[in-house]
Amino acid sequence: MKPQITSLCAVAVMLSACADSGAEYTPILDGQPTAAFHSDLSACQSLARNQTQLDQETVAAAALGAGAGGVLGALDDEGDAAGGAVVGAIAGGVSGAVNASERREEMVIACLRGRGHKVVG
Repeated sequence: MKPQITSLCAVAVMLSACADSGAEYTPILDGQPTAAFHSDLSACQSLARNQTQLDQETVAAAALGAGAGGVLGALDDEGDAAGGAVVGAIAGGVSGAVNASERREEMVIACLRGRGHKVVG
């Protein structure tokens, strides 16, 4: 059981790093960047990075995955609830981290558009 907990903690640390990656997104502009673009980009990336509720949603997805995986693992012929919980937590965490990254990227884009930059993607 101890190796599973250690691997689960390692995955959680990696997921938190991945979830923040969307905040580092630099979008494509239609035309040349204005003089204020780089300072606006930095401010928008900081805004997206500081949305801690997205990290909490990732943790919740991992917990939900662990619960579902544990139940499914217990129902399996081998009855490995702990193994199912670890696999479920990893799957839920990855899903949550990808979702958080995409939402942070969308925040950067919306923020820059709100500041008048012609962001195409």
